Amino acid sequence: MENHRNISEFILLGFSYGYNTKIFCFVFFLFCYIVLLGGNLLIIVSVHCSPLFNQPMYYFLIYLSTMDICYTSTVTPKLIGDLLVERKTISYSSCMIQIFTMHFFGGIEIFILVAMAYDRCIAICKPLHYMLIMSRTRCNLIVLASYAGASIHAIPLFSIAISLPFCGPNEIDHYFCDVFPLLKVACTDTHISGILIIAFSGILSLVVFSILLISYGIILYSLRNQSAEGRQKALSTCGSHITVVILFFTPSVFVYLRPPTTFPEDKILALFYTIIVPMFNPLIYTLRNTEMKNTLKKVWCQAFLSKEARN
Repeated sequence: MENHRNISEFILLGFSYGYNTKIFCFVFFLFCYIVLLGGNLLIIVSVHCSPLFNQPMYYFLIYLSTMDICYTSTVTPKLIGDLLVERKTISYSSCMIQIFTMHFFGGIEIFILVAMAYDRCIAICKPLHYMLIMSRTRCNLIVLASYAGASIHAIPLFSIAISLPFCGPNEIDHYFCDVFPLLKVACTDTHISGILIIAFSGILSLVVFSILLISYGIILYSLRNQSAEGRQKALSTCGSHITVVILFFTPSVFVYLRPPTTFPEDKILALFYTIIVPMFNPLIYTLRNTEMKNTLKKVWCQAFLSKEARN
């Protein structure tokens, strides 16, 4: 920890807008965060209180919703608070923790998306063996593997960030701490570090994105043998997954799979994978999913009726 003695905190430049625009952004991002928390908690509680919990896809959905909350909470509360202050600072320790937690929870999320794609592949391509293949034991192992994969992704990035020496400017042109913006203020040659970051973030995102697209391509190809009703049900479920994947991975691949530099547009693109997509996940998985809509009605109508009966 000797190499950062001259830097005890960083200044986050965030979004440089006028007062009225900042107030609008504050209200908008606060609304997004409340919707994100409420929507994902609604999914977690509803699935836990229904027979859907025994289905692998919804078992993974609980973890996806949990990671949405954890992942976004590493960035969004700080962003919302900073919109109300003139000088936006973050301590060195908090910056390093933010880098690790963001990439750790984000890593779990992308591997859970892979697990959900695998689950849909088995359900559509091998329906007779589905429950045998996707047993609860295997689902638990997949979740553990997601945690392990996220650690392999996050720990090297955290190690790169914590090894960087900072002795000069401490202004980060972003609204949260991330590895690429930190390279710009490090007082050392960061060429090798930039290549390593691309390997552990950009290439990982591209590989996972490609795997997901191939998986859904296989699913769509397999649907040609299904009945019209079966195709409609499968497309309803898979359509929501594909929407989430495209919205999440397109901006993240663009940001991390390129030479280690930053652009002003990066802050706008980062909003998609840190706030916007996690906020829309509950809507996408409920409004486009008949089983989830029926479950929400059943669980919360029963809860309301039982409360009325007690009164």
